[in-house]
Amino acid sequence: MARAFYRYTITILKKVSFDPELFKKELEKAYVSLLPHERNELRIWLREFLNQKPILKKHLMSSTNFSGQDLVIL
Repeated sequence: MARAFYRYTITILKKVSFDPELFKKELEKAYVSLLPHERNELRIWLREFLNQKPILKKHLMSSTNFSGQDLVIL
């Protein structure tokens, strides 16, 4: 079941990637909801995804009070 939630999270993040603020909110929800090993997988996926979306990367790096900040440190 947890694996399905991880895949669902990735789907949602891809769909909301047009809006940096919405993407950040969904990423925060995922960070809180996922298990530690799934967070590591999300970190790997996020690094690859943000290389294709430099605007998102810039927005996340400059955000304060972001609970998933360690996901974005590249």
